[in-house]
Amino acid sequence: MTPATYDDVNLILKLYDMRREEQMRIARAWFSANFKPKTMAEYDRLCPKGSGMNAHARQVITYWDMVASFICSGVLNQELFFQSGRELLFVWTRVEPILAEWRALYKDPNWLKNLESVGTAYAEYVKKRGAEAYESFVARVRG
Repeated sequence: MTPATYDDVNLILKLYDMRREEQMRIARAWFSANFKPKTMAEYDRLCPKGSGMNAHARQVITYWDMVASFICSGVLNQELFFQSGRELLFVWTRVEPILAEWRALYKDPNWLKNLESVGTAYAEYVKKRGAEAYESFVARVRG
């Protein structure tokens, strides 16, 4: 594994600053409190097209897919990110139940592929650090 660099640290700090932007904070707060669909039908009721809720969900999910793309492409050190970026795992845990259905609807098997790849790797990272940590996390996040 390539060691983390100061560039990795600076990118993580920049990503943190982006999360603090006002609209992103609003979207993240909404997502955290409300986004728990288990099917696309539930998603469509929760986030109707053109609604503010739909915009919030898309903003949060695509932000974390973008961050995951940095890790997948090798621009951001995965190990360093995993030490402080648990919100990505939170978002992945909320999105995962509907992803297969979402991909079928979009006819895009690669929709949110970066988020899936990094979310899955993050889950393994958490499991290795504590035997019951991941299951406990999922239980809290999915409710």
